[in-house]
Amino acid sequence: MLTLADELVLLAYDDDGTCRLGKPSLGYGLAGAVLVELAIAGRVDVVDKRVAALSTVPIGHPVLDAALTTIADDRLRKPKEWVEKLAKGLPDDVLDGLADQEVLRREQDKVLWVFPRTRFPSPGGVEPPVETEVRRRLAAAIGTDGPVDARTAALCSIIRAVQFDRTVFAAQPRDRVKKRLKEISDGGWAADATRKAVEEVQAALTAVMVAVIIPSTMTG
Repeated sequence: MLTLADELVLLAYDDDGTCRLGKPSLGYGLAGAVLVELAIAGRVDVVDKRVAALSTVPIGHPVLDAALTTIADDRLRKPKEWVEKLAKGLPDDVLDGLADQEVLRREQDKVLWVFPRTRFPSPGGVEPPVETEVRRRLAAAIGTDGPVDARTAALCSIIRAVQFDRTVFAAQPRDRVKKRLKEISDGGWAADATRKAVEEVQAALTAVMVAVIIPSTMTG
């Protein structure tokens, strides 16, 4: 089973193992994806501006279940706090999971023959079929009008929040991409029971990205 976080990682990494979404943006995006997935699954909700665990029944995915346990065992926190907290170490966990499923390949080497490094290229250096399907879904969502399925809409919203859309949708007209992503993000794709939680997570993700981008533009 591919999670939203898995899909975001596949989009972020080229087939040679090069990451095109820098730190900490990738970690924040993955944390947002995990929170959205838990909300869609009915495991968490946002109550009085705090994330609360509704159920600790495992989903059956190690990354999601670990995040759910952490949320359930911790104090109530705002979505922004959880995005920042869950982001730590999350890229490695998601990459390891994809390598365990043989969607990506784990390679060990050294930079300048001294510093250990782990890379995650795709097997055979070609795009994994599951990534091709993700890109097909995204292209269809941008290229057509009308409703989008919940998972694709969630992924579109996360891509937009971490400002990765210029890369993911580079082949499509920029004006169309911006307009369509806004329509999708603002649309009623989330079920009523989870809509508030999803919106709160999206707002939190946007907020942490603003906190990253403003200092970089001031010092750049």
